[in-house]
Amino acid sequence: MTSIFAEFTSFKFGMAFISFATCLMIIVMKHRVPRINGRPGVTSAVQAAHSRVTPRIGGVGVGCAVGIGILLSPTIGTEAHTGIFGAAALLFAVGLAEDLGFLVSPRNRLLATLAASLLAVGILGHWLPRVDVPFMDPLLRYWFFGIPFTLLLTAGVANGFNLIDGVNGLAATTGMVAALALSSIALNVGYDAMVHAALLLAAGLLGFLLLNYPFGLIFLGDAGAYTAGFILAWIGIAIVVFSPLVSAWAVLLTMFWPLADTLIAMFRRRHKSGATMSPDRLHAHQLVMRALEICWLGRSNRHISNPVSTLVLLPFVIAPPITGVALWNQSLPAFLAVFFYCALFAISYLLGGRIVRRLRRKTYREGSVAKLKKG
Repeated sequence: MTSIFAEFTSFKFGMAFISFATCLMIIVMKHRVPRINGRPGVTSAVQAAHSRVTPRIGGVGVGCAVGIGILLSPTIGTEAHTGIFGAAALLFAVGLAEDLGFLVSPRNRLLATLAASLLAVGILGHWLPRVDVPFMDPLLRYWFFGIPFTLLLTAGVANGFNLIDGVNGLAATTGMVAALALSSIALNVGYDAMVHAALLLAAGLLGFLLLNYPFGLIFLGDAGAYTAGFILAWIGIAIVVFSPLVSAWAVLLTMFWPLADTLIAMFRRRHKSGATMSPDRLHAHQLVMRALEICWLGRSNRHISNPVSTLVLLPFVIAPPITGVALWNQSLPAFLAVFFYCALFAISYLLGGRIVRRLRRKTYREGSVAKLKKG
């Protein structure tokens, strides 16, 4: 992946600066324009991992960088698959409405994601052509199977990025790593347009990340998280369409963490007979943060446990994309790597959940005993 950094030119750094400057301006305006902080009571939501009201429209900074980059870059602007960004604009608008406090239900956000993907299919004229599974690949050639499958997959990635946008830096770092990995794969097959498209998104996320981590001065929000995941998913599809050498499983590895979190959240909620899209506090990053607070930091130090959780998870987030780059043209090893990371994620999640529950019970018992002795 090191060779891809040579492609991160001054133009990309300029777009990162635009993202940074836009986000900084939003932070400065947060008291003058309360709407940019979202709906009242957002910090008391069941899935909230922050204790103070903070601007939730960091996606605007990323969007400005990507939009200006498209307008100024002839490499990107002349390519037909800029339809990816055009379709993403629809999803961005819906996410931004939610970020600004206009209630958009999870169901409607999902419908917007599906509509944006359907628009991308119409503009680009293709969908995911293969998944390197013998019995599925022939079916994907037919639109009545291939298009719904593509819509569900892209919706899963987009929603996955929104689900992991819970602690400072996690979603942005995951998006940057995925973008760099996809850029490297595109570079290997000579797909220059996707190299620059992915790096442009990485630049926008970098500018935002400088203000989001570690202090959480601004959040990515639905507009940023959904749109970043959507763009990455379609860049991956475009690369698979462009080159038959690229393993679809290697592309999946670049976005492994948000997809894994989405799948286990769906299983968890269905297992508990709850609504599939209802929020909870049982995502991997939330379990890590609560374990840190129970064992060492305490709930009053959430400003520390929040960013530290990202550091703890970083190796798990980075490893699959690096593996995907290493195995970009080797389908069977890439598939085995996906299986390995799935098993590792599931085992770690289940064990982590049990550890957190035991620690919580132990802390409660010790606290009760201490109160009795004091009384």
